[in-house]
Amino acid sequence: MSKKIATLLIFAAFLLTLSIITPQNAGAQATIVLKYANFPPAPTFPCVQMERWAKEVEKRTNGKVKVQTFPGGTLLPAKSIFDGVIAGTADIGNFAMSYQPGRFPLSEAVDLPIGFTNAKVASLVLYDLIEKYQPKEFEKVKTLTFFTCPPADLMTKTPVKSLKDLKGMELRASGTGATVLKRLGATPVGMPQSEAPEAIQKGVVKGNVSSMEILKDFNFASYLPYATEANLFVVSFAVVMNKDKWNSLPADVKKVFDDLGREQALWTGTYVDDHVKESLAWSKQKYNHQLFKLPDSETAEMRKLLKPMIDEYVQKVTAQGLPGQQIVKDVYQLKDKYEKQYK
Repeated sequence: MSKKIATLLIFAAFLLTLSIITPQNAGAQATIVLKYANFPPAPTFPCVQMERWAKEVEKRTNGKVKVQTFPGGTLLPAKSIFDGVIAGTADIGNFAMSYQPGRFPLSEAVDLPIGFTNAKVASLVLYDLIEKYQPKEFEKVKTLTFFTCPPADLMTKTPVKSLKDLKGMELRASGTGATVLKRLGATPVGMPQSEAPEAIQKGVVKGNVSSMEILKDFNFASYLPYATEANLFVVSFAVVMNKDKWNSLPADVKKVFDDLGREQALWTGTYVDDHVKESLAWSKQKYNHQLFKLPDSETAEMRKLLKPMIDEYVQKVTAQGLPGQQIVKDVYQLKDKYEKQYK
């Protein structure tokens, strides 16, 4: 074989290698893979919103970004998600601020017993509040979206039609819920949601305080035949991103993330509110579950009993250098605004 032919063959082989390998390498380099940590089980609404967000990001970036999701604490446990995102263990994380009391003072304003009627309104109030104040509590991360669970209500073994029926009743609660129940005369028993079914069946507690999608999601309707709509409080959630990872993103990807922020808050609130309605209908059909609502006079008395919690919050955050009175005023004004829009 002549040198000329050998050279041509080598060149042809080189071109063939380029045609096969280069597009794959280029695609691999163009794909941004992000790890998203979450803590509840996959079927629950915080993880449903995570999967929706991941799909929307992939679609809107034309496949440039792929999000790997980790529900159920498989990457980071609930109380470690925020710090895990800061450290870079996860690129993105969803967590509940109330799991770390005192660390997120501005966010705590939305978790107060304000009387939100649905998650849609509460989620938008939380989103706008953070947007306005840009609080230091999130300065080490990039915030992507915010949302809340639906308002917590009473799910009980015996009917609760007035505050009098609550007196001394042992109810499972956590965080803000324990304080709320104590002020209303009930007996809060602190325990994780996962331990509640056994405690209820053994008679350790006579009910649960939570948002009512759990009637179906965890089959609570099978052993708690009554619920009372009381709109006690919500639990706030944040989705945050590692700052270095955020800074490394191209401008067009950053725009997709920013454009999704408020939309995702509204989508999540809408989804979980609808899921509560679905759960109540399912519970009624399957177990003849009964739903009550406190009379207006009882609701007014309840708000009176809970108001000291709001006053204490104002004093606490004002002492920390935050405009406590104005924050609470903003919460109520935003609540009124969005309740007119989303009844």
